Amino acid sequence: MAGIVVRPRSRILRGHDWVYASEILKTFGEPKDGGVVSIKDPKDRLLGSAIYNAKSQIVARRFSRQRQELDADFFRRRVEQALVYRRKSLGLTTGAFRLIWSESDGLPGVIVDQYGDVLVLQTLTVAMDLAKPLVVAALREVLDPRVIVERNDSSGRRAEGLEEIVGLLHGEAPGEISIEVAGLTLAIDPLRGQKTGFYLDQAANYAAVARHATGRRVLDCFSNGGPFALACAAAGAAAVTAVEISADAITLGKANAQRNGLADRVEWREANAFDYLASEEKRKAQFDLIILDPPSFTKSKGSRESALRGYKDLHIRALGMLPVGGLLATFACSHHIGDAFFREMVTEASVDAKRAVRLRDCYRQSPDHPVMLWMPETEYLRGFLFEIMPGR
Repeated sequence: MAGIVVRPRSRILRGHDWVYASEILKTFGEPKDGGVVSIKDPKDRLLGSAIYNAKSQIVARRFSRQRQELDADFFRRRVEQALVYRRKSLGLTTGAFRLIWSESDGLPGVIVDQYGDVLVLQTLTVAMDLAKPLVVAALREVLDPRVIVERNDSSGRRAEGLEEIVGLLHGEAPGEISIEVAGLTLAIDPLRGQKTGFYLDQAANYAAVARHATGRRVLDCFSNGGPFALACAAAGAAAVTAVEISADAITLGKANAQRNGLADRVEWREANAFDYLASEEKRKAQFDLIILDPPSFTKSKGSRESALRGYKDLHIRALGMLPVGGLLATFACSHHIGDAFFREMVTEASVDAKRAVRLRDCYRQSPDHPVMLWMPETEYLRGFLFEIMPGR
């Protein structure tokens, strides 16, 4: 087996599973892009097996701490292990959930979301893309799904030198399907919807935030198809306004509102959330609960500061429109924005907005997106609930 030798102090020596080009001391045996390599330390001790791509910033991604090939038995075992964890530890047997979460399930670059008997697959690394037939075979053997959809239209594939593809890998086009989330019946389209059809990482948070909505005037910014807005309306909010720039997302949100008997409970605004907040601030509008769930503002550590400036501007405006006792539920979906950075940004925004705030609750990605302690990159979604205090 070809391989690489890592430099002393490489992060993989401290438990991490990635090797960057700057951490490679030497290669041996002519490793090939998309192939399997062994990783060794400077003393020639085996650190495990990894997938290799010299064209990627992350040259090697470890998937086993032993010698291991990417064969049919390997993929079947990893799919079975992922399924056992979701069923036994999380109690997920049917419905919508993430079945495989990349490195967290020992399959770097493989994401599988399950919507009943429909699976949606992403292969975001060269090696896993080449092994796609084996991945599909393992999924069919272990789960016997009706449909497997390929949603390889993620921008992350470009970093690996892969083309974007959307299509069917097994079965017939599923069309619109229904899922149950936060007590709502929601229609999604696995072939055309956002990500793999739905933001499953927020599934547990829709109901958690909605618990605070009863009797409140709610503003949901970056609403997408409106699951936060709909959950708040169902929880008895006095009024709900959903702001989303995508007309298609609003159309989906309205259809889901109708499906759940909430058509007259949500006001939809097709607008840029930044512009909407600025105009509402100017007219001195007030809401009792504001939800900020923007897309990721940063894809790298280098752009973190500019991202935080964007987040801060949003929060200054939102905090200014909340009365005493008002709540702000706010989220960031990049592992480059850690808890400390995010909370510091909100602190600075509260000072600029001249509002005293206290922390009421913390939110995380749903547990079917497990976080590995030695890989902070597997934790990317965080949220907080803040309350406006009386002035002091």
